[in-house]
Amino acid sequence: MGGYILTRLLSAIPVLLGITVIVFLIMAMIPGDPATAILGSYATPENVARLNRHLGLDEPLWRQYFIWLGNLLQGDFGRSFALNRPVLDEILDRFSATLILAGTAFVLCSALGILAGVVSAARQYGLADKAITFVVILGISVPSFFLGMMMILLFAVQLRWLPVSGMYSIWGGGDVPDLIRHLTMPALALSVVATGVIARLSRGAMLEVLRQDFIRTARAKGVHERRVIWGHALRAAMVSIIPVLGIQAGFVLSGAVYIEMVFQWPGVGRMLVDAILKRDILLVQGGVVFVAACYVGFNIVVDVAQSVLDPRIRT
Repeated sequence: MGGYILTRLLSAIPVLLGITVIVFLIMAMIPGDPATAILGSYATPENVARLNRHLGLDEPLWRQYFIWLGNLLQGDFGRSFALNRPVLDEILDRFSATLILAGTAFVLCSALGILAGVVSAARQYGLADKAITFVVILGISVPSFFLGMMMILLFAVQLRWLPVSGMYSIWGGGDVPDLIRHLTMPALALSVVATGVIARLSRGAMLEVLRQDFIRTARAKGVHERRVIWGHALRAAMVSIIPVLGIQAGFVLSGAVYIEMVFQWPGVGRMLVDAILKRDILLVQGGVVFVAACYVGFNIVVDVAQSVLDPRIRT
C-alpha cells in the first residue's frame, strides 16, 4: 500500500507542474496591464513602467515563470496587488467558506445519488425506478446557476423562508443555525447535477453487480434481500462508484465558483472572479493552483480508497 500511495503522489507532480504552466500562460495572455489596473487609467507611462519593474513584470516571460514557481515551491504565493496582503493568507481565509459549501454539496450529492441509484437498480423497471430516472434526468438537465436563481426567487423573495445571499446574517458572525439557513440553497443548487450523475452511474454499477453469480448464490442461500442489496451488492459496486465520486468532487469544487457568485458566498470562487476583474495576477494564479492541488489530492485519496476495496488495482 505504501508503494502505491508513493506512486500516486509522484504521478501528481507532473500534473501540478502542467497546471502551473497553463495558469501562468493564460494569465500572461489576458489583455491589459496589471500596473495600469493598479494605478488607474490616468497613471503616467513612467509610473506604470516603474511599477512593472517593481513587480518583476518587465522580465522575460520564462524568467517570470521560474521565479514564481520557485517561490511557490517554498510556500510563498506572493502578495496580492489589489488587497495588499499575502496571497496564501487570503486563499486560506476564503477556502474555509468554499470547503463548507463544496463539502456540504458533496456529502449531499454522494448520499442522495448512491441512495437513488441503489433503489433504482433494486426496483428496475418499477414505478420507483421510473420516478427516480425522471427526477434524475430533470436534475441533470437544469444548470446549477439557473436553479440557484429560481430558488432565490421562490424561497427567498416570494416565501421569505431563507436568506438571499451571504454566509451569515451579520458578516463574520452568526451561529450554526444561521449558517445552515444561508447554506441550504447554495448547497442544494450545487449538488443537484452531481446527484443525478452519481445516481445514474450507481444504478448501472449496481445492475451489473446484481447479475453476478455471487449475488445469485447469496439469494439461493436465503440471505435477506435487504442484506443482498445493501451489504453484498453495494460493497462490490462501490469499486465502480468511488471513481465517479472523485470526478464529481472536482465538478462540485469548480461549480462552487459560479454558485458563490449567484449567492454572494465569500469563498475562493468569488475571490477569483474579483481578482480576474482587477487583474490581480498572483491572486488568480495562486488561487487556481491551490484549488487544483486540492482536487489532485482528493483524487489520490479516492484512488487509495478504491485500492482498499479492490487490491487488484494496486498491481
